[in-house]
Amino acid sequence: MAPLSHLPLALALSLGAAVSLGITRFAYALLLPPMREDLHWSYALAGGMNTANALGYLLGALATPWLLGRAGASRLLLAGAALASLFMALSGFFSEAAPLLLQRLLAGVASAFVFIAGGVLAARLAGLQPQRGGLLLGIYYGGTGVGIALSALLVPLVLQAAAQLAHAWAWAWWALALACVACTAVLAWPARVLAGAAANPSSFRAPDTRAFHWRDFGPGLAGYSLFGVGYIGYMTFVIALLREQGAGPGRLTLFYALLGVAVMASSRLWAGLLDRYRGGQALALLNGLLGVATLIPALTSAWPLVLASGLLFGGVFLSVVASTTALVRHNLAAPHWASGISAFTIVFAAGQIVGPTVVGWIADGPGGLARGLLYSAGALWLGALLAWRQQPLPRPALT
Repeated sequence: MAPLSHLPLALALSLGAAVSLGITRFAYALLLPPMREDLHWSYALAGGMNTANALGYLLGALATPWLLGRAGASRLLLAGAALASLFMALSGFFSEAAPLLLQRLLAGVASAFVFIAGGVLAARLAGLQPQRGGLLLGIYYGGTGVGIALSALLVPLVLQAAAQLAHAWAWAWWALALACVACTAVLAWPARVLAGAAANPSSFRAPDTRAFHWRDFGPGLAGYSLFGVGYIGYMTFVIALLREQGAGPGRLTLFYALLGVAVMASSRLWAGLLDRYRGGQALALLNGLLGVATLIPALTSAWPLVLASGLLFGGVFLSVVASTTALVRHNLAAPHWASGISAFTIVFAAGQIVGPTVVGWIADGPGGLARGLLYSAGALWLGALLAWRQQPLPRPALT
């Protein structure tokens, strides 16, 4: 494979992250306010929708290692993307809470298949050009920003066009499902090319006998689970908070679109950091910055600071995910990357189950959504402290 083909492959593969997180999960933040108003939800129930999605993500993450061993990463990527498209479409056909919770759960299962399988293929691609490994991984995870930006532009247009119809938000679900279908079609190319690609032996430092053990990555796994707890509160409720603070539709679109653009740019911003550190330093630093971004809208509604919060958050949060893949690549042999990535995804999903419902429950009490985001910031900072304790695995002596 010619070196010049790596970048287009990474860009095409990044649409997996766009489907699994950017659209399937994070577009819900734009739909939460109109759905909550139309269906008369509490914040706890509104947050529960993303808790159901995160529970599905956890179930999918638990099943993914078994499926990877039988279907392979490329097939699982495409199957998961097709299922995510289907479940997004089905969300537009229901208004009762129970079936919507089920659809969000099933979409979470499918998105886990996509995200983990895509991460395995991204690690494989990074292994083919190790000197640019951090950049190629960052591009994959930065694809989430494509989904966020696309959702920020698409959802308001559809809501406006369907404003006179009952349950206008349903049309937005259908439009997002079509976007997922288009992304799935593009994913067929990197899935086919990378199906049989083998990692360059020089792309990892650990010997072939280095297997994944949970205890070796305890601090990193704990820090990453708290990242899941903290970041999802922001991504679920920040649009609702800004609406409460008086931001109009134009400002909300600008905020979310810029957040998505910042996600896309983050691949280059943090590539050097991901390549440099073999321990939990990158995860700790990025968690700490994310806590700052989460705190800002909880303390002020000043628009320049709110925009700065969105840009900082977008520029950091998917690089936290990339940092765990880099940690796995730095410390494990290539045959064990799938096990390591799956383990980090499992604790990530477990954290996300806790975050939305707890923040929603806090938001239903005194202090509202702002108080809920204070909780999220605290979880992120605690995660940073834990991740800092993650040491690189010792390299066995050469014989």
